[in-house]
Amino acid sequence: MNTKLAALGLSLQFARFADAAQHRRALPRHLVTRWIRHALARNAEITVRIVDAEEGQELNRNYRGKNYATNVLTFDYAKEPQVHADLVLCAPVIAQEAQMQGKTLQAHYAHLIVHGTLHAQGWDHETSRADARAMESHEVALLAGLGFGNPY
Repeated sequence: MNTKLAALGLSLQFARFADAAQHRRALPRHLVTRWIRHALARNAEITVRIVDAEEGQELNRNYRGKNYATNVLTFDYAKEPQVHADLVLCAPVIAQEAQMQGKTLQAHYAHLIVHGTLHAQGWDHETSRADARAMESHEVALLAGLGFGNPY
């Protein structure tokens, strides 16, 4: 993390779905802002959108060719001189994963928002095992600085 925090323009959006209130409670704007800024190396304009399984699956199918809802999708439009990105988080997938992993919903969201923010800046864990280790190590350090344990 930089000693000087990057500037952030944040749009936080919630789709309409059954358990949206539970997810809103886990994601107060000030915490989402803190998590993203902690992971940023440069100024950014980021939209975080919390969606249901149907929207998550549609986006994953249309943009990645994978016909299932995944936990987080990062759409990075620019990395320099400023990051411009959308992070789409699928609420039911995240809730199920948090429960299966014995984490709070908020802790899992913090991890995935940091993860997506790193992707928006060019970090990638699918290019090689070394890149995956580097990204995971960076995530662990960032999350520790935010008061969260190792998500892996």
